Amino acid sequence: MGSQQTTTGDRTQSLDAAVAPRVPHRVRFTRGVFDLDNACLAELLPRESDSTRLAVFIDSGVTADRPELSRQIEAYARHHSLPPMTGLHAVPGGEVCKNDPTLLQRILQAMHDGRLCRKSYAVAIGGGAVLDAVGFAAATTHRGVRLVRLPTTTLAQADSGVGVKCGVNAFGKKNFLGVFAVPWAVVNDPQFLDTLTDRDWVAGLSEAVKVGLLKDAPLFDRIEAGAAALRRREDEAALPVIQRSAELHLRHITNGGDPFETGASRPLDFGHWSAHRLEQLTGFAVRHGEAVAIGLAIDVTYAGLAGLLSDRDRRRVIDCLRALGFDLSHPLLADADALLPGLDDFREHLGGELVLTMVCGPGQPVDVRDIDPAMMRQAIQRVATGV
Repeated sequence: MGSQQTTTGDRTQSLDAAVAPRVPHRVRFTRGVFDLDNACLAELLPRESDSTRLAVFIDSGVTADRPELSRQIEAYARHHSLPPMTGLHAVPGGEVCKNDPTLLQRILQAMHDGRLCRKSYAVAIGGGAVLDAVGFAAATTHRGVRLVRLPTTTLAQADSGVGVKCGVNAFGKKNFLGVFAVPWAVVNDPQFLDTLTDRDWVAGLSEAVKVGLLKDAPLFDRIEAGAAALRRREDEAALPVIQRSAELHLRHITNGGDPFETGASRPLDFGHWSAHRLEQLTGFAVRHGEAVAIGLAIDVTYAGLAGLLSDRDRRRVIDCLRALGFDLSHPLLADADALLPGLDDFREHLGGELVLTMVCGPGQPVDVRDIDPAMMRQAIQRVATGV
């Protein structure tokens, strides 16, 4: 798009132009990413200059479950003649890596000491929190080191791993510091999911429910019908759901018209205003996916009270979440007033105007701009008591 020059009065000339680079967003699905005969990752890491280097950051929880992983990565790098590797760095998993500024400093120090340049790669292997922290460091090092994400949880593979946001927590607020940065590549390998606890496995499925409710009624129907198999971790049920969820998130980012969230509406944050607040109030003892499940329950209950959603569809969502294994009655919900400040936090996060995306039915999103605090309090109380 060309520039447009206009003159306003006698004193001001305006020169406006759109910055619209064609930035690719590469997402791959493969099994056994570090098998020597699997070239998927190697093809994403070309050595484009003599200064191209590679730093690998691994969630410490992943290395504990897969002690052989470091040796596999080193063997893979030699076999495929990857760019020189500056180190394998362990990063504590979970929200601790986003809450502790010293951990972010350690990641930045590793990128500095490894002399990563803009054509170098930071490979992040782990859950969503580790991907966030390493991604924030990569985006701010030289204004952008190439980030390659290898998500290792259902939540990260179905949702956050394919996103263009990364950040860390500060001032008691989730993702207060962050940037928008398209990753160089995302590689989803279902083998990483094998070592998850049942709790972490289930937690990620709430984001698939969310995106199905927003954008793909058949996906929600599939999750609803296969909830028992999903809870049992059956690949035939789970892998298509995870891949479809990732595809829908990617499609929203690339075709939704607002990848960097300049507008007031944030469809992919359905159920998140209370989820973020609940995470903070519990000191992040509640997993993000667990909090999102509760947040979805609250918002569909509010939508039902407001006459937007039929009672039948509200019950379908609640029953589906419970069938997947979510406990929707956290003790903190007994004090609805403790959650309600999350609306103001969310208003600030959105840019000053509070717009909550809800649904009129599966696959039928609706933006709600006028939130009735008393009705929202009632919705929270109903979820708390299982009504």
